[in-house]
Amino acid sequence: MSGTLSSTKKITYSAMFAAIAIVVMFFEFPLPFCPPFLKVDLSGAVSLLAAFMFGPVSAVLITMVKDIVHAFSSTTGCVGELGDFFMTSAFCVTASLLYRRHHTRKGAILGMACGTLAMTVVGCFTNKYMLIPFFAKVMPIEAILSACSAVNPLIGSVDTYILFGAVPFNLIKGAILSVITFLLYKRLSSFIKENTIGKRVDKASKAS
Repeated sequence: MSGTLSSTKKITYSAMFAAIAIVVMFFEFPLPFCPPFLKVDLSGAVSLLAAFMFGPVSAVLITMVKDIVHAFSSTTGCVGELGDFFMTSAFCVTASLLYRRHHTRKGAILGMACGTLAMTVVGCFTNKYMLIPFFAKVMPIEAILSACSAVNPLIGSVDTYILFGAVPFNLIKGAILSVITFLLYKRLSSFIKENTIGKRVDKASKAS
């Protein structure tokens, strides 16, 4: 779809998507049996919708803008926002590139599945080398693991936190974002086409 929009329209819509993502990111919720400080927000679905409609670059920029804005009110010293940027970008870029190669419903599903895996892999590194070290400066690592173990007894070390905490969290999060995108993409892309290309055609017919 990105090829049917002018650069000005793409920038305008991307700015609108960024504003929506900023607002949506404020609403987050935990998942059962996952570490309490890992919470799902649905702003990734906004970035993924933009990736499918406007391309991966727009999605990365939208993700960057909303994470920068939220960094000003960060409770994780901006580490959480930086990790979100890496994970969401991996998710959106992988999904949109595969969808562009296979521009079908199956291609979209394949793209989102691979995007979820990419986000999960990146999430393993961001959790182990960014989030856990940050929280370890705030409280003892034993206290962190104890809090995680309280909701998931399988977690007893940093490695089991990654395996039984971060991995399932990101797989479930990716599935949630993918379902939302799958349900909204067709309607939203049709709406944008009707309000850009349709208007352009109407103007041309009136001019002639």
